[in-house]
Amino acid sequence: MQTWLTMTAAELGRSIAAGEIDPVALAQTYLDAIAAHPHRDTIYARTTADRALAEAEAAARRARLGQRRSPLDGVPVSWKDLFDTAGVATEAGTAMMAGRTPDKDATVLRNATDMGLVCLGKTHLSEIAFSGLGYNPIAATPPCVNDPEAAPGGSSSGAGTSVAFNLAPLAIGSDTGGSVRIPAAWNDLVGFKPTHGALSTYGAVPLCASFDTVGPLARTVEDATLAFTAMGGPSIDLRGTSLTGKRFLILETIALDAVDDAPARAFADACARLTEAGATLTRAKVSSVADAFTLSAPLYTGEAWSYWGPFVEAQGDKMYDRIRERVSAGRDVHAADFIAGWAKLRALRAEFAAQTAGYDAILAPTVPILPPKIATLLADEATYVETNLKALRNTRIGNLMGLCAVTLPTGTASCGLMLMGLAGRDAALLRVSAAAERALA
Repeated sequence: MQTWLTMTAAELGRSIAAGEIDPVALAQTYLDAIAAHPHRDTIYARTTADRALAEAEAAARRARLGQRRSPLDGVPVSWKDLFDTAGVATEAGTAMMAGRTPDKDATVLRNATDMGLVCLGKTHLSEIAFSGLGYNPIAATPPCVNDPEAAPGGSSSGAGTSVAFNLAPLAIGSDTGGSVRIPAAWNDLVGFKPTHGALSTYGAVPLCASFDTVGPLARTVEDATLAFTAMGGPSIDLRGTSLTGKRFLILETIALDAVDDAPARAFADACARLTEAGATLTRAKVSSVADAFTLSAPLYTGEAWSYWGPFVEAQGDKMYDRIRERVSAGRDVHAADFIAGWAKLRALRAEFAAQTAGYDAILAPTVPILPPKIATLLADEATYVETNLKALRNTRIGNLMGLCAVTLPTGTASCGLMLMGLAGRDAALLRVSAAAERALA
């Protein structure tokens, strides 16, 4: 049974279908592994053992009757603690929401449950999901799988580490500026940020609704694709994918500035392997990206303050200082500037789409830095702020330009390759990512 803990979600699903794995035994194996793990309490905010075993029993019954609802029917999954779970606390990593207990599941969680996925529990995150580092002194901070003294990446920190430490075969997080892709990259996983609106965010505690997306963290592109479908996305066939004749654009604007040595080498090596597998790579600057970055601060903080402002004004003393300061910057964003900023960003998105329309994906290092030591982050306020913004820099390109994006492990620890596709091209991006994954293996 211990080998089950390292199998992919798709492999587990196929073994359930073949009658080789009992979903109840599988769920119990994961629950036991969580309970015995030294990082249990820094990865999971709470487990849902009763729910998991009941859902697993239903999945086992369907498997015996040949009535499985999806390829992942009976497969366990962890959920970031901002997705509502009926009767179970959902606190978004902040003491301001302590004890908040919704009465129904978030839409994506309900969809996944309907498709047979088994809810293991809720994972920790950066407070209110507003940091790319994953450090949360208010709730908990998981360790990076490659360095126990380093930040795990955020905001879906517990989601990424639940898979990386073999405490879930699959995790669901959210991505507003990189919160799926950063922890995926730093913990050597696949992370998928769908196009904004491709999956429902109803029942997910918001950060910036105009940017918030729901996405899986997984061991393979196949797992991420199946999770996307189970949560309400389209069915996607990954068979027959190839890089032959594919055209990729290496984005030089901002994304390649001051990249640390290890991510830079990993990116160059990954690009070489894509070329060897038949892809054509072109390098170019895209001016609309730099222009979009000037809008980032007011658009993010302004919308975040619109939701979190009343919480901060009433209970801000309960927050981590760095997060409170970041969200409070939105207090001074004027409505006219916010509306004008969005009008300009929509125009820049159209310009970016026209400039990159001929490519199958846009490439960049997922994160330009390695996971920082937590002790370094705490040395002074300026270091924390600078490091957080640099961690989010490359991934935020995808959110600002309205793209879908996948990060793949490169084989170098904590270094990911990011592939970005134009809005609505999620299926095409996942197919080309599956081919790229094979080239990088």
